[in-house]
Amino acid sequence: MILDIFQYGFALRAIEAGIIVAIIAPLIGIFLVLRRYSLIADTLAHVSLAGVAVGALIGFNPVITALLATVVSSLGIERLRTSKKVYGESALSLFLSGSLALAVVLLSIAKGLNANLLNYLFGSIVTVTTNDIFIISALAAVVIVTLLLFYKELIYITFDEEAARVSGIPVRSINAILMVLSAFTVSISIPIVGVLLIAALIVIPVVAALQLRQSFAKTILCAEAISLFSVLAGIVVSFYFDLATGGTIVLIMLIIFGGVSVWKK
Repeated sequence: MILDIFQYGFALRAIEAGIIVAIIAPLIGIFLVLRRYSLIADTLAHVSLAGVAVGALIGFNPVITALLATVVSSLGIERLRTSKKVYGESALSLFLSGSLALAVVLLSIAKGLNANLLNYLFGSIVTVTTNDIFIISALAAVVIVTLLLFYKELIYITFDEEAARVSGIPVRSINAILMVLSAFTVSISIPIVGVLLIAALIVIPVVAALQLRQSFAKTILCAEAISLFSVLAGIVVSFYFDLATGGTIVLIMLIIFGGVSVWKK
């Protein structure tokens, strides 16, 4: 029966974490997509892989080490981008390729992949622990509070960065805050969708919602609905059919995106 999933502690923890991640991801994704920063999510996902590798090597919680790696890298990317010494896309490529190379080296030192690390790569409802729930909840709270505090500034910069700068808004600081929040979002998504699919969770619901061509607030609500449905449906389907959680969630998102695109035509 479909209610059997609620009899297992690990499944309940996965649902709790999934709901939190599904709410946070589109809130950050809307700003990244509209500013054409989608590649940042993918870059930070690869950086988080290096963080996970460090955690696996030293025997520490991979979510924490991934968080540290992504926060430091997000600030480094923003510093390089604003210094004008390196073009934005080039800065992303440097961090993406560098972090992936570092992850490969660290994993080779750790004598290759193990089953637990594969769960972090592709997501698994089994790997979500109580500590992960506490970490995810705390980081999500920070993201939501910060977005509420800088909501107007973020919208202003998203649609007209130069005008915002002329108006006296500290654009560089707000951009740095957005990058750090993106790092937080990537880190809390690891247990559910895995490192390799985090960018899809942040980007696809927003892109699907944008096809409806609604106002900014309605687009966020649509993206939230798509994200929540996809994550919860993906967890349930992966539980009953023994599938990879992250891949199942992303495939459901893509099906919804395809359906919305066809319907709008």
